[in-house]
Amino acid sequence: MYTGKVFNLFQMVKWTRFETLLFLVIILLWVLAYFFLNLEWFRIPWTPMALIGTAVAFIIGFQNNAVYDRIWEARKIWGGIVNTSRTFGVFVQDMVSAEHAIVSVSPDKIKEEVKILTYRHIAWMTALRYSMRSKKPWETANQHKTNTEWGIRTPEEKTAENDVLKCYLSPQDMEYVTSKGNHQTAVLYLQSRHLRKLKEEGLIWEFSFLELEGIVQELFTLQGKTERIKNFPYPRQYATLNHYFMWLLLLLLPMALVPQFVDIGKNISESYGLLGRHFIWFAIPIYMAVAWMFHTMERIGRTGENPFEGTANDVPISTIARGIEIDLRQNLGEDQNEMPSQFPAELGVQF
Repeated sequence: MYTGKVFNLFQMVKWTRFETLLFLVIILLWVLAYFFLNLEWFRIPWTPMALIGTAVAFIIGFQNNAVYDRIWEARKIWGGIVNTSRTFGVFVQDMVSAEHAIVSVSPDKIKEEVKILTYRHIAWMTALRYSMRSKKPWETANQHKTNTEWGIRTPEEKTAENDVLKCYLSPQDMEYVTSKGNHQTAVLYLQSRHLRKLKEEGLIWEFSFLELEGIVQELFTLQGKTERIKNFPYPRQYATLNHYFMWLLLLLLPMALVPQFVDIGKNISESYGLLGRHFIWFAIPIYMAVAWMFHTMERIGRTGENPFEGTANDVPISTIARGIEIDLRQNLGEDQNEMPSQFPAELGVQF
């Protein structure tokens, strides 16, 4: 997630420079052809161009609306994870007690059980964010040179998942989780079994057990929602139409735009001879502005299709998960120096 007020002009120019140069080549070839080869007869009326432009504008608008809905839904889901995680932390600390214990249990034992449950929840968030950062075939925004050249990477790319998980799980839990294909699901299974064990030992009252199991159920629901967005892309048929319709417009536009400037030049040539003869060259900046606008809107839509890919426009799930971890561990009473710090923003981007 980009945290600046706006992307500055230099960043936008750098991000779109390859396409901008391509637009310059396209319009320059057409202007040269009309200027030196006298191709005034080779033109497209504005009526079909207006129809094509309207269709492209509608479909790009549809794409961007759908993409924003995906991003906003993803953010709401992770907002739910924040709230449910805090609730789980409170419930565990208040509901795990020796009040109904079958045998006498020391306060240190209670604290240890609370810590295990809390750390295992942090492990669940860790496994979930690593799963969300895994690459899918349709996630290609990060592979574009204008995205890779910034040299920033997500925390999940810098550290292996197992190296992080082992900080929160026992060796036995670690062995179980890594033996499963879906690590985050495996963690919740362990969590549920642990809660049942504590209930059988009397460390959790039966009603409290039901409440905590309800939290686990809610975590499964939130996990399923975020996995749905991750595993189901923006429909490729719409993405394909966006791509081809936009390029159809941009390739045909010079055949309507350049002759229009030729006609304007003829009309003013009697009064302004030199300006009239060279007025055709003003088609270049106009075309580039229109082409840049349509292409950039379409590219922004493509970049935001996958809200967990790890670009500057995505949901900062790493930052969210680390923030929850800090909250939970602070409320366990841990020393601030023993806790990890928040992931720093790189070039104004939170991951």
